[in-house]
Amino acid sequence: MFRKAMKLIDIGANLTDPVFRGKYRGKQAHPDDLVHILARARASGIVGMMVTGGNLKESAEAIRLSREYPGQLFATVGCHPTRTSEVDRHSNGATAYFTELRQLIDANRDVVVAVGECGLDYDRLHFSGKDVQNKYFERQFELAEATGLPMFLHDRNTGGDFVRIVRENRSRFSNGVVHSFTGTVEEARALLDLGLYIGINGCSFKTEENLAVVKSIPVDRLMIETDCPYCDVRRTHAGHKLLEQASMAGGWAAPDSKKKERWASDSTVKGRNEPCMIRQVLAVMAQLHSISEEDLAERLFENTKAVFFKDIELQ
Repeated sequence: MFRKAMKLIDIGANLTDPVFRGKYRGKQAHPDDLVHILARARASGIVGMMVTGGNLKESAEAIRLSREYPGQLFATVGCHPTRTSEVDRHSNGATAYFTELRQLIDANRDVVVAVGECGLDYDRLHFSGKDVQNKYFERQFELAEATGLPMFLHDRNTGGDFVRIVRENRSRFSNGVVHSFTGTVEEARALLDLGLYIGINGCSFKTEENLAVVKSIPVDRLMIETDCPYCDVRRTHAGHKLLEQASMAGGWAAPDSKKKERWASDSTVKGRNEPCMIRQVLAVMAQLHSISEEDLAERLFENTKAVFFKDIELQ
């Protein structure tokens, strides 16, 4: 039976990271290979990627990349919880920081698809304390309310604070996704009760409990991502056995992988996740939901398009 070509949207790609330009910890290890990375993404079925804006500078860079690769890359604009400590260090203060975020959105509405990444992260309080994170998470609902954009959200070990703040502000934004989800069934249910979607990547498959959680989330409330260059599906993850089963059944074969010192343009780099590897995430999700990869991809595409790409044609 004829099937349409698979179409996927990676909702979380940190393509502003220097590793995608061949630079690791400040040192150039191999040539800039972003063009090859994007070609592999396209070949794997990805028709659109949301480039994550983690702070003011990265948001501007995400927009620049979206301009350089129109129709393939799109940007989010916001301040990640672990970066909120920089808001008060802005030369003209916190109000100016958020004014500049708003100006980035207003000047680039054709490529900015979400406010974020924003939320709370209590696993990394050494970067930014709870009070600062909470204060500047609240401020980003103002951006969503003023612009009408959906939200790209982050929640890590927040003991109910994230859900409470979102519930208090739920009327201020249209929709959103909590990406890179690794929480419990109860936490997932609380997010679903708020009408939110849940983003899944390789980090969502670490334990058997994680797998049970992903399986419990209705397909019509899921989205898919890589969160590259992080969150690959690793051999130590409980989900890797499902990936092996998919591979044995003739599933998608990952490109060759080489150490960065032996870089080749047609290979991925060991330890650097990239968008094409979304097919591994798809394979595990499909196994958990007992659905074909093609049917799951179609459902995920429709979910994501309805929230972030309503008026954008993705080819």
